[in-house]
Amino acid sequence: MKLSALQAGFNLDHIAFESPTPNELSKFYKNFIMMEHVEKKNQEIICEGQNRKVILIKGKKKKLSYAGFSCRNRKNLEQFKNFIIANKVPFSKFVNSHLEKGAFSIIDPDKNIISFGIRKKTKIAFKNKFCMPLQHLTFSSRDVEQFEHFYCNMLGFKTTDRVIHKNRSLATIFLTSNHEHHTIACFKSNKIGIDHYSYEVSQWENIKILCDYFSQQNIKIIWGPGRHGPGNNLFIFIEDLDKNWLEFSAELEIIHDRKVNEWPQSEKTLNLWGKGILRS
Repeated sequence: MKLSALQAGFNLDHIAFESPTPNELSKFYKNFIMMEHVEKKNQEIICEGQNRKVILIKGKKKKLSYAGFSCRNRKNLEQFKNFIIANKVPFSKFVNSHLEKGAFSIIDPDKNIISFGIRKKTKIAFKNKFCMPLQHLTFSSRDVEQFEHFYCNMLGFKTTDRVIHKNRSLATIFLTSNHEHHTIACFKSNKIGIDHYSYEVSQWENIKILCDYFSQQNIKIIWGPGRHGPGNNLFIFIEDLDKNWLEFSAELEIIHDRKVNEWPQSEKTLNLWGKGILRS
């Protein structure tokens, strides 16, 4: 039996970045993003909080090393593996140590390493219970059409919304692997890499709490508060020490069964309340 990524049900579990100064960056995540547990292991610095994990590796600034998605159960994982084998998607030799044995990895058309597996259970008792799990990862690509084809047709993510230029070319694509509006997305850009990644904070009240918290820590909010068109979610953005964009999102649309929405490429699509940051 085969299951698509959507049918199997995947959540974003962890993200690994390269950084020229991973030790300094780990202090930022510990002190300001509430990653209580910081551990050095196998050339990696693992920063972990309640349902959120960022891995830092010595290397180039703002470069994704790999990302991991976790599945509901092992049966679904195996049936998803059958799905991508049937689609002749080659497996990478990369071994992701942050997922249970039996995980596997692929390389997408922009050379991003994406792993799929079962989340490893942690024995860490986190004191900070603020609800802020990792939720989605958004890329930049020169070829958004190719990105959509690979993730939708070859892996079985579901397209939820498209943002369209006046010439009908794709500006942005939103795709999901569960019930949430998107777990992965991609902006048309003249560069290849990460645009941003996001934490889900559940409700508007928590956005306000974070705004006050970041103000107290002298961390500037670089975009927002606002509301995206696609996904209808509330948001704020900050930057870490390497200028990676971190989004904190609330009240993201839950998808049941609807047609793909199309939006015009405009500032209002990106922010219904005010200024939008266009990538193309």
